[in-house]
Amino acid sequence: MQTWVALFRGINVGGNNILPMKALLDLMTQVGCEEAQSYIQSGNVLFKYKDVNKAELATLLSTLVEQHFGFKPKVLLLRADEFCQLLANNPFKQAYEQPKNLHLFFLDEPANSADIEKLNALKSATEQFDLQQDGFYLYAPDGIGRSKLAEKVEKCLGVATTARNLNTLVKISELLAKLA
Repeated sequence: MQTWVALFRGINVGGNNILPMKALLDLMTQVGCEEAQSYIQSGNVLFKYKDVNKAELATLLSTLVEQHFGFKPKVLLLRADEFCQLLANNPFKQAYEQPKNLHLFFLDEPANSADIEKLNALKSATEQFDLQQDGFYLYAPDGIGRSKLAEKVEKCLGVATTARNLNTLVKISELLAKLA
């Protein structure tokens, strides 16, 4: 069995795409996911499932939601070790002092055509970013809500993303350690 992290994109935001976590966990159990648990209502699910193709498993989970809730969310899926490696690769260690100021944008695929010039033009004087193979790290000490860069990251990267702040990343890694 492989331990997985599923990041459901765009659910339970602003009253749209409502997906109760308990109902989702029950559905996942019905299709063979084991020890499924969620962290907060924004679509972070940890579970065990056989070691399969990530794209196929992501499609299974997305289709499962569509069949039972009427919308098809994008699901970014990582093996536990991939998730933990992304957290370890955080180049902005100073963010641990104010963890809400660092967001990791998980990439659906490598951003090989990213517009780095546009990313640099959008960032404020205090913001820093780092684009890696599987993630885009944005350190915004003045707050993510004010960031023009955060608003346009996905367009500049040219790939689907979903972001989580450092608080959430740390909590998920703690839960993964208990699940292992």
